[in-house]
Amino acid sequence: MQTAATGLAPVTTTIGSTTVRLIQGDLTALEVDAFVFYAREDLQLGSGFGSAIQSRGGDAVRKQLEQIGRLAVGEAALTTAGAMRAGFIIHACGPKFQEPDTEAKLRQTMRAALRLADAKGLKRIAFPPMGAGFYGVPLDLCARVMLETLREHLPGETELEEVILCVLDRREYLAFADRLRSL
Repeated sequence: MQTAATGLAPVTTTIGSTTVRLIQGDLTALEVDAFVFYAREDLQLGSGFGSAIQSRGGDAVRKQLEQIGRLAVGEAALTTAGAMRAGFIIHACGPKFQEPDTEAKLRQTMRAALRLADAKGLKRIAFPPMGAGFYGVPLDLCARVMLETLREHLPGETELEEVILCVLDRREYLAFADRLRSL
């Protein structure tokens, strides 16, 4: 199966008993238990996927974020996904703009999102390339850290049956595809 517009074939592998799948698409349109949103510390939704969450999710997401207030880098929080197809959104606050210890902070952020998914008993979650867009985390670093963290986490005690890595374009796809095939 290929994505019609780009010709990018999904890449699938198994880590432990969990299927890990790389696809090209719109993260906010996926039918999953939860998708991960790379959040700001103040939990304002902003532009990009934040705009999609605001317009598609409705007021419920914004109201829950206001109740949570803030997150520190490396933390994650769960809200409803409102009217979207996903059940929940995991808001994970990660490093931005080449701040010190980007790799360690990104790994901590990934672990926080995965722990939250496990605590909620989620089966299917989707991640974007964490911080690799607007927030300036280098794409190669992002792909390496995300896949290493999944490789460490998924063989353990988890109910996750599927983890989707949802990319926007060919550049992001290429950063993940070869690494995922070699796991």
